[in-house]
Amino acid sequence: MKIITICGSLKFKEEMMEIAEKMELQGNCVLSPIYPINPDKDAYTYEEAEMLDKMHKEKIKLSDTILVVNVGSYIGESTKSEIEFAESLNKEIIYYTELQKNNR
Repeated sequence: MKIITICGSLKFKEEMMEIAEKMELQGNCVLSPIYPINPDKDAYTYEEAEMLDKMHKEKIKLSDTILVVNVGSYIGESTKSEIEFAESLNKEIIYYTELQKNNR
């Protein structure tokens, strides 16, 4: 069993939820981002957005691995910072696009 944090753009929310389910059915503990009811990032105050970012990084600290959902190889700035943070902690990093290639 691994503890895996899902990272990626919330534009891939559906894919993230599917991946989380698959990973848990394989016996992993999955930590995922929150899925905001309002998809508009501007709905959050600066302080709220900072808190969400901080809490997601706490999830990364708890994890053995992060799984980057990079549909079409897209990685945004926020996800890049999460990858860098995970690298600084020597966490394993798995990319969704690589999983797709390996499952063919």
